[in-house]
Amino acid sequence: MAGATLKSREALRSVTQQCKAALGDRYELEVIDVYQQPALARENQIIATPTLVKFLPIPVRRFIGSLANIGVIFDGMEPASR
Repeated sequence: MAGATLKSREALRSVTQQCKAALGDRYELEVIDVYQQPALARENQIIATPTLVKFLPIPVRRFIGSLANIGVIFDGMEPASR
């Protein structure tokens, strides 16, 4: 996120709802506000917002830009045996 704007809050709500619908309880979402936590953003190599980082299953993947069509992103989040 980049600040506590209405757009940021709506994006977070949308991603949370879509993760819950697609993955149930099999996900963990950590929000990093690049304004409030710049060191953590650097540590996680977040150079643009919005960025969604998938750590598991390996390999780590970064999705940068609009998260409106998150269904496409889910294809890269779980093993093919989904």
